[in-house]
Amino acid sequence: MTSVVNVGNIKIGGGNPVIVQSMTNTPTTDSSATLAQIARLKSAGCQLVRCSVPDYESAQSLKKIVRGAGMPVVADIHFDYKLAIAAADAGAAKIRINPGNVGGQNRVEYLTAVLKERGIPIRIGVNSGSVERDLLDKYGNTAQALAESALKHAAILESCAFYNTVLSVKASSVIKTIEAYRLLSQKCDYPLHIGVTEAGAADAGLIKSAMGIGTLLLEGIGDTVRVSLSGDPVREVYAARDILYSAGLLDDYAEVIACPTCARTQIDVTQYAEQLTCMLRDVRKPIKVAVMGCVVNGVGEGKEADLGVAGGKEKSAIFVGGEIIKTVPNNKVFDEIKKLLAQRYGIEE
Repeated sequence: MTSVVNVGNIKIGGGNPVIVQSMTNTPTTDSSATLAQIARLKSAGCQLVRCSVPDYESAQSLKKIVRGAGMPVVADIHFDYKLAIAAADAGAAKIRINPGNVGGQNRVEYLTAVLKERGIPIRIGVNSGSVERDLLDKYGNTAQALAESALKHAAILESCAFYNTVLSVKASSVIKTIEAYRLLSQKCDYPLHIGVTEAGAADAGLIKSAMGIGTLLLEGIGDTVRVSLSGDPVREVYAARDILYSAGLLDDYAEVIACPTCARTQIDVTQYAEQLTCMLRDVRKPIKVAVMGCVVNGVGEGKEADLGVAGGKEKSAIFVGGEIIKTVPNNKVFDEIKKLLAQRYGIEE
């Protein structure tokens, strides 16, 4: 089991629930736009948010962001230890910085002393593009190099008696990412932030992330998750929740299941499933809704759902707990499902 790191009011590691996080892509200097995006991320289920802090203007803006975020804020820093301290002054709950890149032991000692006094942890984030030359020469561009790089940075913090640390080792290769995290989990007990970096956009990025993150979670590896997708970060949060639920690690989740359709299909399964998925995206209740295209197998295959529909030629069967409670005209199916969700679970569109 990994050790526990406190990030604001959130505990990472030590068998605590896996934390969902994302990163804003608005300019941090634009606090209003950033806070608006954070509000959307929170609504989607994000628990921890990271903001890039490339300059002192961003560090100043971070003060307002921290006050209004409604969740702990992580400051993403590269190279400049003074910016890390400025971010801590602004109220950041965690700093993402690699200590080997800040320019000498004395700077690391000063930074760790400040963060230790304030109880602020550090995430060491290594990716395949940031591995040191000596490790690349020794191991090549491999999972071993990634893991050793993270441990090398951690050792720098340990030399300052700083252990309030989270590690990550990400590559765009799913296999390399999995292997690197496996190595880390065997060699240390630091909490692990998992994800596949530069996964891409749309379906390709989702598939790579699901394979990499899902494999690790099923092996018991991973204490916090970020799905890295190009575009709107809200999609990352939904994807992370989908992965956690599929791995059996999330209970407060509303799921829509649907048949793959065939020539027996009598209703527009795709349309109904998409509408219900959109409707239930931000619901934090353990509900399963089934959309099945025909009555031949529909009720039986959907019996594990809390409620659902099995399509017929002109009328469809509405079922609850595997039992048909009524039939309705096909053009009333969606309205009937919405009515049941409102009556039984208090869910309104």
